[in-house]
Amino acid sequence: MMIGITGGSGAGKTTALNVLREMGFTIIDCDAVYHGLLSSDDAMKAELKSSFPEAFSRGKLNRKKLGKTVFSDPGKLDRLNGIIFKYVIARVTEIASGTENSAVDAISLVESGLHLKCDFTVAVIAPREERVRRIMLRDGVSREYAELRISAQKPDSFYEENCDFIITNDGNEESFRQKCEMLFKDITGGQS
Repeated sequence: MMIGITGGSGAGKTTALNVLREMGFTIIDCDAVYHGLLSSDDAMKAELKSSFPEAFSRGKLNRKKLGKTVFSDPGKLDRLNGIIFKYVIARVTEIASGTENSAVDAISLVESGLHLKCDFTVAVIAPREERVRRIMLRDGVSREYAELRISAQKPDSFYEENCDFIITNDGNEESFRQKCEMLFKDITGGQS
């Protein structure tokens, strides 16, 4: 079984994924896959450098520069995603093929087409201000940068329309964990 976990940055996907990990699922973090590909996949790096030369310095990608470029320009964000998605999906598919149960952590699960490979999709949503606070704390970025990142992502209504299940993270971690446990036990038929 493959469960896709999605939602905007700072919504609380990590907690949901930890519940699945405790249930025996192999977690595939698309962001980690992407970072791994940045250091190992020369074809992907060449495509990124060709499309976003301003984000490279001495041959290395500066993610903050890239973020400032793409988060303020939807066309550039689409171009970036088009490059990344094909490489990440291929690698995720390869990893998942070696597991019995896996959960894919992907902000762009639906947009990338990766949701089509999942048995179920679950979106984690949270109030905007809570997301801003979490992003600032987790990533050490300014409020302005956190707001820019959130504004570049899909609204909750997108996830509600495109995912099989929605879990709302209201900020209380224990109650959120319980919501996750109940949903995932229901999805898996109580098996772990």
